[in-house]
Amino acid sequence: MAKKYIAFLKNPGISPYIWILLSILPFYFIFQSSSTYEIAVGILLTITFFIVYRFAFISDRWPVYLWSSILIAISMTMAILFHYIYFAIFIASYNGNIKNKVAFYTIYVAHLVVTTAAINFNIVIGEQLFLTQLPFIIIIWISVILLPFTISNKHKQEKLERELAYANKRISDLVKQEERQRIARDLHDTLGQKLSLIGLKSDLARRLIYKNPEQARDELKDVQQTARTALNEVRKMVSQMRGIRLKEELVSVKQLLKAAEIEYIGSDTLKVVNVSLFIENILSMCLKEAVTNVVKHSKASYCKIKIIQTEKDIRIIVEDNGVGFDPTEHETKGNGLIGMKERLDFVNGTLDIHSNAGTTVTMSVPTVLRAVEQEGKGI
Repeated sequence: MAKKYIAFLKNPGISPYIWILLSILPFYFIFQSSSTYEIAVGILLTITFFIVYRFAFISDRWPVYLWSSILIAISMTMAILFHYIYFAIFIASYNGNIKNKVAFYTIYVAHLVVTTAAINFNIVIGEQLFLTQLPFIIIIWISVILLPFTISNKHKQEKLERELAYANKRISDLVKQEERQRIARDLHDTLGQKLSLIGLKSDLARRLIYKNPEQARDELKDVQQTARTALNEVRKMVSQMRGIRLKEELVSVKQLLKAAEIEYIGSDTLKVVNVSLFIENILSMCLKEAVTNVVKHSKASYCKIKIIQTEKDIRIIVEDNGVGFDPTEHETKGNGLIGMKERLDFVNGTLDIHSNAGTTVTMSVPTVLRAVEQEGKGI
């Protein structure tokens, strides 16, 4: 609770200069009185208010009701005796920091009723000092109504932001862990098996080098071929970990279409802005899968590729004039459609397929602009 009070002092939600002014202002109203006794009572009430206000902020559970009752009583007394209504803004601000709903609404209603009664009392008796500050009093009364909910909602938003930041951190940690496990599996499946095979064949070649030199040479050729295969697989794995830009993938799919003797229709240049490498990598993999399906299954003579970026999303449209297929039937058989859909779902994207005389595959992901992070402090 002490931390909460310190945080409140650092960032009360209203300019500190206003709080200082409101803390000094009661003495102006107190010294308007001609009675020494009333001045002494006013000073005592003011000092007591701020002491109780401090205890209220570091308290919890049932003491909250006690301190709030004392604060409301002092505020009403000051309003009636000295026509000073501005303590109400302190209580409204404190009310907004109460987390318990029952306590929040109980104190809110009690404070609003008492403040309204004190304002009406001073208006009825027609006190000139009170009436001259009527516009400010109306502002205070509106603040008593709205400020507690404003501060309470601000705290809820900050809590949600903290929870969201924690959740994003957890997701990031899980993604890193999953990536490590994937890399470990890939290394085991590629290098592990290949190096074991190289070791076995090298040992066999060493034993055969004098007994059967011809067979030893064949074994060494297998070792050489296995080593080259392992090197290619490692390079491919490193390339995938590095991430592929759409521009690079577009070059690759154009080469793939040319090798398959399928005409490429589309722009030779590509320009996308404010797109992270992660999103581009997902779109690149989906584009590669879509074009691979065109080459393997469509029997098309051309393939048209459009990449469109708007304020709302980035769309990749792959269209061919092939034989077409039933998307629902092929989802169960493979063709990478399930993998494409899962990748796009992960970034809130969509996959839309229309197939009749030819096939049109539309992949879309929302545009997420890179924002500059701003640090803010709150209660």
